[in-house]
Amino acid sequence: MINLEVCSNSVRSAIAAQEGGAYRVELCDNLVEGGTTPSFAQIQIARKLLNIKLNVIIRPRGGDFLYDDLEFEIMRSEVKICGEIGCDGVVIGLLNPDGTIDTTRTKELVDIAREHEMSVTFHRAFDRCNDLFKGLEDVINTGCDRILTSGGKDSALEGAENIRKLIEQAGERVIIMPGAGITERNIAELVKQTGLKEFHGSFRSAYSGKMNYFNRDMSDWKEDTQLLFSDKEKIREALKQARETC
Repeated sequence: MINLEVCSNSVRSAIAAQEGGAYRVELCDNLVEGGTTPSFAQIQIARKLLNIKLNVIIRPRGGDFLYDDLEFEIMRSEVKICGEIGCDGVVIGLLNPDGTIDTTRTKELVDIAREHEMSVTFHRAFDRCNDLFKGLEDVINTGCDRILTSGGKDSALEGAENIRKLIEQAGERVIIMPGAGITERNIAELVKQTGLKEFHGSFRSAYSGKMNYFNRDMSDWKEDTQLLFSDKEKIREALKQARETC
């Protein structure tokens, strides 16, 4: 069975993920920055309303994945709070200045997550590491459960060959979960090329807001006319295409 994790930018998107048949939600904020930690109110309400698995990204800011001591202390606290709220897992990613995996700090966050019986995903910081295949072994040694990756390319389809090799190298030791640019239209091809068992995407559509007035003197007024949320129909179709292919 192929499972889908939906990257949800809000509780509304998380509910759509559940209705569309997703196995798990990765709750985050600020998708334009690649995702940052959502507010704890969103996490709490999502946990209350979801009966599927809920993972939360632990990322205090956009930009690179080299964190100073203050930022790391924030991440430690966020992992603990997610555990106390009852999340199923957290999503992390930390690098050293030379592009290697920061195994020491990653392992520290994994240990905190384990105290709360949470799983851990290493996110697409992995795609920025200086050697994907050595990085894979480093992440495995930290105790992470899965790696979200596009194979070091802009999209999972572009990185399909690397993803296939990573899945082969990982074996049963860690789950390789492709993500980036996956849609209901290309997932079947990605399954064929990689043999994936889990995949990740936002599957969003634009929805009209309910505002009647827009200040057209502002150059970005059109941005206020549409809202982006995960689309349960796209999610259903992506799962259908993936599962019919395997």
